[in-house]
Amino acid sequence: MTVISNIEVRGARVHNLANIDVSLPRNQLIVITGLSGSGKSSLAFDTIYAEGQRRYVESLSSYARQFLQLQDKPDVDLIEGLSPAISIEQKTTSKNPRSTVATITEIYDYLRLLFARIGMPHCYHCHKPITQKSATAITDEIMSLGQGVRISILAPIVRAKKGEHKLELSKLSKEGFVRVRVDGELRYLEEDIELNPKTKHSIDLVVDRLVVDIQERPRLSDAVELSLKKSGGLVLVLKHLADDTMVEELFSEHFGCVDCGTSFPEIEPRMFSFNAPQGACQTCNGLGNFLHFTEEKVIKNQSLSLDQGAISPYAANQKGYYYSQINSVAKAYDAPLDLPWKKLSKKVRDFILFGSDKRINFVFKSEKSGRTHRASRVYEGLINQLKRRYEETDNDTIRLELETYMSRDFCPDCQGARLNLFARSVKIEGKAIYELTDMAIKESVQFFNDLKVLERQQKIADPILKEIRARLSFLEAVGLDYLTLSRAARTLSGGEAQRIRLATQIGSALVGVLYVLDEPSIGLHQRDNEKLLNTLKNLRDLGNTVLVVEHDEDTILASDYVVDMGPGAGALGGQVVAVGSPKAIMKNKASLTGRYLSRELAIKTPKTRRTGTGKVLSIKNAKGNNLAGVDLNIPLGVMTAITGVSGSGKSSLIIDTLYAELASQLYASSIDVLP
Repeated sequence: MTVISNIEVRGARVHNLANIDVSLPRNQLIVITGLSGSGKSSLAFDTIYAEGQRRYVESLSSYARQFLQLQDKPDVDLIEGLSPAISIEQKTTSKNPRSTVATITEIYDYLRLLFARIGMPHCYHCHKPITQKSATAITDEIMSLGQGVRISILAPIVRAKKGEHKLELSKLSKEGFVRVRVDGELRYLEEDIELNPKTKHSIDLVVDRLVVDIQERPRLSDAVELSLKKSGGLVLVLKHLADDTMVEELFSEHFGCVDCGTSFPEIEPRMFSFNAPQGACQTCNGLGNFLHFTEEKVIKNQSLSLDQGAISPYAANQKGYYYSQINSVAKAYDAPLDLPWKKLSKKVRDFILFGSDKRINFVFKSEKSGRTHRASRVYEGLINQLKRRYEETDNDTIRLELETYMSRDFCPDCQGARLNLFARSVKIEGKAIYELTDMAIKESVQFFNDLKVLERQQKIADPILKEIRARLSFLEAVGLDYLTLSRAARTLSGGEAQRIRLATQIGSALVGVLYVLDEPSIGLHQRDNEKLLNTLKNLRDLGNTVLVVEHDEDTILASDYVVDMGPGAGALGGQVVAVGSPKAIMKNKASLTGRYLSRELAIKTPKTRRTGTGKVLSIKNAKGNNLAGVDLNIPLGVMTAITGVSGSGKSSLIIDTLYAELASQLYASSIDVLP
């Protein structure tokens, strides 16, 4: 059997590729570099990956192919030695609001399983642990108190309820029982027990009194079972101490709080899924937040009057039906149409926004027919009107447009946890599942490395913990230890999304695959670059070919083989200028990349710097996301670089705070501004 050692590409003419031939060694880390527009992506993605994907789809049955998009054959004469290809590009993984870092990496599936198997439920009223024990388990625990310990077995009959409870006491007496404990005091049933009907009372039936002894186990077991039967699943054990004091412990055979009476559903993995009805918060349906219309979003520029288009959703069509409604409301309350919105009285603004019970005479002139329509009815209010339109429409375009006038806030019930009260009340080492996903990945790694489970839980928990620890370590290895597992996928940058998919692929441990990556070092601080390179090498060492489109110097130098495209861009590019090891590229005078790597060429730093205008753009007390009350003065008229390690808050400060605020003030943008 012949071993194919290279991927051979012959006559590639995709986009600006100039009928090139290239040979790439398999099972190596290969970098395709060159000027922007020189044909790197055309070779890597549009030729090699596209052909590998097309061949895979063609190998499937006709039934399977109908569900997949069949790609066109790239313009190339021949490609040999291809492996199944996986592309990891720079694009946001998912726009689905339910998709998070934890769900993408499958860590959340293992977390759900772990919490379902070893999680300890807690009462969400009194926060005490809830345990479920069989009669045998309760008997075993009582026997563990020690030989010779005096105990009493009681059945709780009434727990903190008002009434005289004569019926319950009479029934117990007729059944032959002798003693009860009423509000902590031992009483005989033959007594005439009088209770105040207006106060709460607790009544416990004394089922048996005995000494813990191996010979008495059958008697103890019978007493426990009788107590469970009489109380509906509870056993109260009184341990008599030498000083005539007692210690009591309550057992339950149900999932429920014995003190509060709170029942608990069966714990299973889907209970911790915010995508399933069994686990999702009922208020936000598992999204963790909700959208609602606000005055700030609907009236973006409060300096405008109604005539000038102050009502943002309807400003583009001021002669339309909806704007005519608002003008009619303003006239009904004698509000000037040319007065800026912020100068209108609060009463008028509230009527326009939220409506009133007053009937309004509406006048509307059709632009098409020119006919005037009149009606008299109660005005529902702009906010309610927009909400109704949002809920009733089936048009995605209209829905997305209306969402630009809505604010996103944490769900008032789950506070962003996405889960219902039961799921949030199950804990491991004092942490609920949502609290673990809210940790930074580096903190999660520490938590799971330190986690110790009970010996009886190890057989179940160890395989699950192994998978969780492995996936967390892969994310840490690609420089994403600053992210939280609860981070929404749609908020990730292209580079972050790519590195997450890269970490997921390492976790899958596939062998004999061709991976094609697009500049994985983008957005990564130099501190984390070495981690990324080690990850790429690990992927190679598993027995895969790793093909990387990259400009980064460290990545080029760490590669096994380099393909330098050029010599120019566009029509001037599309040729293979140089191939070989990084050292060979540095010695090749035809390679512009090699001349920069060898330091023959260098980017000159300016000897003088611009002085700017002397003015600054000030940011005060920025505290969105992880920003800790940042104050910053940015000089105007000069180029300013904002840098820092990955996750330090650069984008939060500049994109989500500064840019969002400027866009809002200058262009009435609906982008949410961080505080």
